[in-house]
Amino acid sequence: MKQMREILGYAIGFVLFVVLIPVIMWLCSKMPTFSWPHPFLVGIAIICIIDGLTMSIWAIVYMRRVGDGNPMDAFGHEVAPRTKHLMTDGPYRLSRNPMLTGIFVYLIGCCILLGTWQSLVVFLIFVAIMLVQVRTEEERLRHDFGEEYEKYCKKVGRFLPFNINS
Repeated sequence: MKQMREILGYAIGFVLFVVLIPVIMWLCSKMPTFSWPHPFLVGIAIICIIDGLTMSIWAIVYMRRVGDGNPMDAFGHEVAPRTKHLMTDGPYRLSRNPMLTGIFVYLIGCCILLGTWQSLVVFLIFVAIMLVQVRTEEERLRHDFGEEYEKYCKKVGRFLPFNINS
């Protein structure tokens, strides 16, 4: 049963973040027929997509191996088993939320490929929703890991390696 919940958590995350959000961007952009933007923009978009997905996958694998758990804890509801250990190394030395940072970078690549203001609006709405989720998650981490988490927050930013976004 535990393994099934983990698989479900990963599947939900993949469908929501990697498939559904870009589809919503496309739909809100009035379903434009795809045309390649300037090659320079295509290059930037591909770099964003690959780097973003790589960072997210690295964080998920690291969380599973080191944190002994799963990232799927949505707005205080455990979708899959939570991590048992606070992670501060690997991708978590670069960001307190490397999975989400990776998804943000991935979605920026999608926005560049779509090239519409509507896709950017969808992205910004998604970021706003995720900021609420992150704050909920931070409260749980403070409760679960206490002073250790507080020290980590002082060293590493919420989304960036430096701490401008506590």
